[in-house]
Amino acid sequence: MEKKASEKMSEEALVLKIPAASNGAMEFLSLIEAKEIEPCLFEESLVAISESGEITGTFSISVKWTCYSTDGWHEEDCYLIHASSKGTIDGVPYTTSITGYITKKLETVEQHTKESMRFKEHPVETRTHVTKRQGQLFVRKAIVERDEEIQVDTFSYQCAQLSGLISESANLLVLRVMARRQSVPQGVVFLSFDADQHICTSTYNALGFQKQQVGKEEVDVFVIERSVHSEDEVPLSWQFYFLSDGHLSRRVQVGSPATMVILQMPILIETDEPDPRPVFSKIPLDWEEDVELYSKFLDRKEELQASHATYIRRHPELSALLADFLQLLLLRKPDDVVTFAAEFFAPFSAEQPPCRSFQASDKPSPFRSHV
Repeated sequence: MEKKASEKMSEEALVLKIPAASNGAMEFLSLIEAKEIEPCLFEESLVAISESGEITGTFSISVKWTCYSTDGWHEEDCYLIHASSKGTIDGVPYTTSITGYITKKLETVEQHTKESMRFKEHPVETRTHVTKRQGQLFVRKAIVERDEEIQVDTFSYQCAQLSGLISESANLLVLRVMARRQSVPQGVVFLSFDADQHICTSTYNALGFQKQQVGKEEVDVFVIERSVHSEDEVPLSWQFYFLSDGHLSRRVQVGSPATMVILQMPILIETDEPDPRPVFSKIPLDWEEDVELYSKFLDRKEELQASHATYIRRHPELSALLADFLQLLLLRKPDDVVTFAAEFFAPFSAEQPPCRSFQASDKPSPFRSHV
């Protein structure tokens, strides 16, 4: 009862002033398209190197497509991002993991974070659950000792106030996009979570290109620094070193004794660019000078003439009908030949009632307009 009461009190009493992201940050996120993220969907792994050069842990990141449902029925495509690291710090084992579901607009709909330190007599684990429901983002942070929650904090934020938010899981995807662009928006401010899961600001800065030895090969890497600015604590900063396709070659947390690096060059991801459409120049066609085309023209002409002559021989009434029409046309000499022809051939139509041609000169014609 006391734990439930403390959760309720912390949720009701917490009123935080949420900072705002800059317009440039929101514009940057809105312009990232799915086709630009597609080459960023891959897995990679690094190792943790101590200051003495010993391998003390591992670090892995996976980004892939998946489906997400908030109610168990309606699903939407999203990105599933999972990152985990494990190793030892000063002989103390640690593990961290982040699992996030990110929409195509890079909005976080759910995120799970676990951080644990395995002391001999005092194992401690921090579990954080972030979920988006009905226009609100709910955060639950619990500190667990020996499988018992000793402290629980809950927060909720209005999603309308979180434009420009980049969670820890979304950050891994955004960094890959920046790395592939080899460009970072300068002077813009994003939103993020601090160590206590309160909303704070974060910034990205490009530190330019550097040389890095990967295995037996020296490669150029693009360096990005990310800083999270908490109101109550000193800023936390990380430096990320990227290959040209977005693979992470090195990661350094400022102040940490361990450095994450890759041991060998990965197979770089290349995007297939469509070949340009061929352009054919327009060549004038002089078919009368072309022997082959002119021969085909003569053959087709003779074929049509023979076909027309055969048709006329098989229908002698055609010659008589045309002779009658031409004779009457020359006698009347009408100004409107088309209307005259329509009136002459109208009695032969199956859709008209039978009648005599030009039965009455004063009878209104359907082919002429009368005012």
